[in-house]
Amino acid sequence: MSLPKRNSADGRCYWMKPEVQEELQPLFDQCIQDAIDGRITRLDSLWPPVVVSSEGAPFEVHDLVRKWIETQRAETMDAEKAIAFSENLRRQSRWGEIDYYLFDLLKRELQEKYFVGTGSEDDHFWNREYSLKSGIRAEEVPEPLLRFACYVAVSYKVYGLDFEYLDTNYLFGLVEKVRPDMVKKLKEHGTGRLPLPLQKRKTEHFTASANDAFAVIRITARDSTEECCCEVLNYLCELLEQEDFPRSYAVEFKGPEKRYLPITGLPKKGINQLFACAVQYPNLHPLIERYARLAMRQYERYTNLSDEQCALAGSFAVFALGMLGQAWRQLIWDYLDLCDDEHSRLQEKFLREYVNRFGFTADTVPVFVRGVLSMQNMRYSKDYAAWMANAESLNALLEAKVHLREIVPSGFSSDEDDDDDEEPAQETEASPEEVLQYAWETVCYVIWGKASAKGGQKVVEAAPEELKELYRQIFLPITENLKERGSLL
Repeated sequence: MSLPKRNSADGRCYWMKPEVQEELQPLFDQCIQDAIDGRITRLDSLWPPVVVSSEGAPFEVHDLVRKWIETQRAETMDAEKAIAFSENLRRQSRWGEIDYYLFDLLKRELQEKYFVGTGSEDDHFWNREYSLKSGIRAEEVPEPLLRFACYVAVSYKVYGLDFEYLDTNYLFGLVEKVRPDMVKKLKEHGTGRLPLPLQKRKTEHFTASANDAFAVIRITARDSTEECCCEVLNYLCELLEQEDFPRSYAVEFKGPEKRYLPITGLPKKGINQLFACAVQYPNLHPLIERYARLAMRQYERYTNLSDEQCALAGSFAVFALGMLGQAWRQLIWDYLDLCDDEHSRLQEKFLREYVNRFGFTADTVPVFVRGVLSMQNMRYSKDYAAWMANAESLNALLEAKVHLREIVPSGFSSDEDDDDDEEPAQETEASPEEVLQYAWETVCYVIWGKASAKGGQKVVEAAPEELKELYRQIFLPITENLKERGSLL
């Protein structure tokens, strides 16, 4: 069929402007129906996301969701169609493109129509208590609406950012007021999308269960043999290969052997115990790496660790292999690129033990520098200065300085927290050289603390005569020429 000319600013899709509303409306309605039926496709990888109908008409995902939301009412909602529409748009774009609109729909049609909140109006809606409005019975709240609320709550758990568990809890809290059995079923059996052999598994060596709605994996091992560890790791990998399994999750592991990774300060949790046991067996090392690479995703973490001991999913597998030596350097390198101190702080514990075991060498210094820059405010330790006080280590650090641009993690920024007592300065974007200088000063502070200030003057003055020049070059501004270092190598 012949389609009208695309009228968006970038020429990628149709915008429903008043002057073309009548002409485009049938195409728009067909695209919404195709989204319900699973017949839409993604136009390209650009933003904002655009999907194409079965007739070849392209529309922005945002426009489709907004228009569909306007037509939805609690009394007439079809849960299966609503879930299919939302799920197909999510698959063609991402959860973060549609969640705001779906959440807004449920606030309007579920909370505001059927519930009254208690508490201060200044309280965030998450923190208020809700009860049914006077005169409304639980059975009057439409079941399809509640089923859709459960879908959105689970999707926040599976696809949302880690702090969005608050949205999950809020929605489940409303549903529990009228249909506690719905939430109980999800808690006990999950969404039902996981294959049965993954929901429950029992072998000679271990028993396990996985709940994809609440992102919990429970494993009880009967022994600590290589066969047992192999089966457990394969089970975890199978779970993570499921597209819809949550990427932030809890692993509750129990085993007979109380063995933990040799890293001071790591929480003595089951996940620590599991990889301390598995890493004993060289044949399992590739399987441990496989799990780590399936698990490692930016902003995703183990949910049963405290904020002070938060860890990126896959952390303990990386630590277990990393402590074996440089054969696993690339895995550590890739892991540190995904870390940030809001979702992972345990890399600091690992890095300290790593350099304590292997020293500051040409192999370990770049990893250490990358690790320092993977989090804010890594603690200074006088041990680092002591371990660095030799020509080999100082030369390795200088080499890292030369290649700092390739070492800095992709998410590193020179932004610092604003001082609440000061007027905010006008924002200016830091130059690449300024970012590198800030990164280098951060590394020097972790190693030498306050003595690194003022160009490391105190460090240079206190250094042995034969090392003074190396120290001086380390504390030079990053932009200065380091050619004179060549004579020292």
